[in-house]
Amino acid sequence: MPIAAPLSSPAGTPPGTRTRVAIAGATGYAGQELVRILARHPAVTLTTAMSSGATSTPRPMPALARIWDGTVIPLDVERLVADADIIFLALPEAAAAELAPVLVERGRRVIDLSGAFRIRDHAARQRWYPATAALPSGTVYGFSERNREAIRDARLLSNPGCYPTAALMALSPLADAGLLAGPVVVDAKSGVSGAGKTPSDRTHFSENHGSVAAYGIFGHRHTAEMEQELSAPVTFVPHLVPLDRGILETIYVALRPGTTEAQVGEALHAAYADSPFVRLTGTTLPEIKHVAHTNFCDIGWKVDEAGSRAVLVAVLDNLVKGAAGSAVQNLNIMLGVDERTGLL
Repeated sequence: MPIAAPLSSPAGTPPGTRTRVAIAGATGYAGQELVRILARHPAVTLTTAMSSGATSTPRPMPALARIWDGTVIPLDVERLVADADIIFLALPEAAAAELAPVLVERGRRVIDLSGAFRIRDHAARQRWYPATAALPSGTVYGFSERNREAIRDARLLSNPGCYPTAALMALSPLADAGLLAGPVVVDAKSGVSGAGKTPSDRTHFSENHGSVAAYGIFGHRHTAEMEQELSAPVTFVPHLVPLDRGILETIYVALRPGTTEAQVGEALHAAYADSPFVRLTGTTLPEIKHVAHTNFCDIGWKVDEAGSRAVLVAVLDNLVKGAAGSAVQNLNIMLGVDERTGLL
């Protein structure tokens, strides 16, 4: 079945010379965000959007009518290879672990939104993502703001997790500047869409509405991702809150004695001077509503100079900067176009 083109072509690269992209897992929350963004991206053509299974029923996406009027079709590896140069995987970890190496071997570049390829240490990966036996050659961790050079040539781009993105945005510049001097505690709140589209008792409206619940203490796989990138232990406590989307992380750190508020600010500003999607708010602390439906990560901070400690607050939309938006930002880096293309 042919996939209908958008009603009008966006300005930019002529349609015949645009990079062909496809999505596997287009019906999930992150997958739908990908369709919404890529259908209007001026440097690519969205040729195919597929579900997560080969036996699913083709279906339209009414929420995207007149943005993308195609039909989501069952998963078909041969068609992915034939229809696209770059393929986005918004699939469960086990499915991505199986499919991504096949696509890379067939000469396609892959941007994977699952956690299957994020952990470099084999033993840690086997604990958290046992379906991933090895990392294919050319695998790059896709932290856009820090790994731009490696991302440009990536064959398999492993998109960061939503929780680690916010935490690492706030913490990495301080770690690089040698300002951290003790335990790191990440207290995170996430909207229900972060749990994915498959319903459960935890995400049932009656259970979630009017409540806040901690979960995954000392057992959340995103802890390994944070510790990998920071090379330091992290105590990570996620909470489910009754919002549809968004993450707010309150991060508590011990600072090197003598560290000033100005030094914390200087480290963050130096790190993100050329990063269009990081907004530093200083001592005015950001909120989820400031970033919902955008690819921005906002970071604010307070420093207790006498006590050599700081509290940072980082917020982002878990479906955009925490998933689909950062994946498209990485696509832009891979294509050599402005990082903001299709996102602003």
